[in-house]
Amino acid sequence: MRILQIQGLRALAALLVTIFHARLVPGGFIGVDIFYVISGYLITGLILREIENSGTLDLKLFYQRRIKRLLPTSVFVLFATAIAGMFLLPVITRDALGRDLFAAATYVSNYLFAWWENDYQNLDATPSPFIHYWSLAVEEQFYLIWPIFILFLSRFGKRAVFYGIAVSSALSLMLSIYQTQTSPIWAFYSLPTRAWELGFGALLLFVPSTLWKNRFLPWLGFIGIAISTLKFDETTAFPGFNALLPVLSTVILIGSIAVWPRFFNDLSNNRVSQWLGAISYPLYLWHWPALVLPSSALGRPLHIEERFMCILATIILAHLTSKYIEQPLRHKTIPAKKVFLFFVSTTILSLGAGVAISSTASSTINIRGTNYNFDLNEIMKKPSVYVDGCHVNYGEPESGECTYGDINSKTTIVLYGDSHAAQWFPALEKLSFERGFKLVSLTKSACPSVDIPRDDRGAFKAVDCDQWRVNSIARIKKLAPTAVIMSNFQYFTPPREFPDRDKWWNDGQSRLLSSIRGSSDHLIYINDTPHPSRDIPNCLASRNTRACDSTEKTPVQTIPGFEKIDPTSWLCTDICPAFKDGYVVYRDASHLTVDAALALKDELEAALVALGIFS
Repeated sequence: MRILQIQGLRALAALLVTIFHARLVPGGFIGVDIFYVISGYLITGLILREIENSGTLDLKLFYQRRIKRLLPTSVFVLFATAIAGMFLLPVITRDALGRDLFAAATYVSNYLFAWWENDYQNLDATPSPFIHYWSLAVEEQFYLIWPIFILFLSRFGKRAVFYGIAVSSALSLMLSIYQTQTSPIWAFYSLPTRAWELGFGALLLFVPSTLWKNRFLPWLGFIGIAISTLKFDETTAFPGFNALLPVLSTVILIGSIAVWPRFFNDLSNNRVSQWLGAISYPLYLWHWPALVLPSSALGRPLHIEERFMCILATIILAHLTSKYIEQPLRHKTIPAKKVFLFFVSTTILSLGAGVAISSTASSTINIRGTNYNFDLNEIMKKPSVYVDGCHVNYGEPESGECTYGDINSKTTIVLYGDSHAAQWFPALEKLSFERGFKLVSLTKSACPSVDIPRDDRGAFKAVDCDQWRVNSIARIKKLAPTAVIMSNFQYFTPPREFPDRDKWWNDGQSRLLSSIRGSSDHLIYINDTPHPSRDIPNCLASRNTRACDSTEKTPVQTIPGFEKIDPTSWLCTDICPAFKDGYVVYRDASHLTVDAALALKDELEAALVALGIFS
């Protein structure tokens, strides 16, 4: 029997995730958690009812129903997205497109995406149109294990089922809280750290209905969902402890359905909400490619009106998919053998399609409007400090020896900062051999030398960054170098408690200057390079070079006390071109290419000579 209010909650969950990815609300990602609680409640109820009525559980029939319910729609959207990606995305992205299609077809895509995203070198990559399949993989893994677990517990009675669910959910929650702090990406994507959310939904079945009679409870659940949606954002440590708010709020809303106020019932039971709830599954599957593919094809973030058009397209596609694929196949009587054959064949076909798409990839880009072409693999190469481990990864609080150039020289220059300092390494390393000085590289991903407070986000941990700065400053003071050259990405997001961005940054520079003053005669700060508004190689692969010349000049924001170098005039005139003097300027939407850094060696050398570093 369909519970209308739960159908309304499904609609809410799908809409929250959609408008979150459309960048309209900061915490809409909690829609996934709402889905998990609903799934745990409904699936466990179905399992327990069958065991109670028949004394056992027909596992074959259970899996058959799950396949019919989930697979046709997911496979259809998977292939439609892959075909659209082949036409809309540059040929250079097909390797990633095929790889991600392969991952989504394996039913362990959550772990594969976690593995790839955990590598900080991949974080600036174009978003995968399949990455939202991670949550489907979590549910599929849950559906594989959960009925066997419940069937086993049922042999020892209903109380054993309750305690088994409660203990496993508690252990999962504790692991989620722990791993959210230690390995946040794995905590976000994996079943063991998400299972408690489904388990909490299952535990609802054991709570006496008399405990849900308080008419304030629905409002409490509503307030919890509202706070999560409006106050959480991408910097919120999640799932872990913070996920308790939306999960418990959903539990409360489901448990207290009998005493919902009329306003809630009207909101959830009307025709629009019920329709959205009915198409919530294809709505979830369509929303992400509908937003990502246009953005990737255009090579820039979507404007507000474009995002609304993509949401409308998502709803239309979801309705048509539900009407002509999901519902007809869901209710059609199909022999079990054919269902499982469909499962095997579509999986093999999807895996093969992923390999086939990857095989059509080309790394050669012909820049429109010019006779120039380049190899993407060369453009995407990072400075050698990424390869030899000297550009420090997340979770690492100290740089290695990382000494280059003339290591016996009495002149030492230190490069200190984040990846926007590391982008200058190729030029400085070449200068170190030509000018005969020792170069020490102290750089760490997403960790600026400017001492600014930042929120934890994903694999980035502020405490590791702070400790790395302490260790690096101690190393610099011990070296007493001729010069310290610093540079940093200037577009980090300040924590909420710092509404004045300029003051936040300038105060961080003041702390940097105070900590490093006296360690060297030359404290040099290179202003941040111009800021691309789109992924430059992807843009050059799909449109005329003039369309890619939208990079913005970065304002000079260096406090007195540093010797300043501003590279803007080296890279820009009235515009900041994506392609200049025979080289591509940026390897992504942020960093200079190695070719660009080497091309600017002479300008950097002249600036250092002007500051008295070289005679």
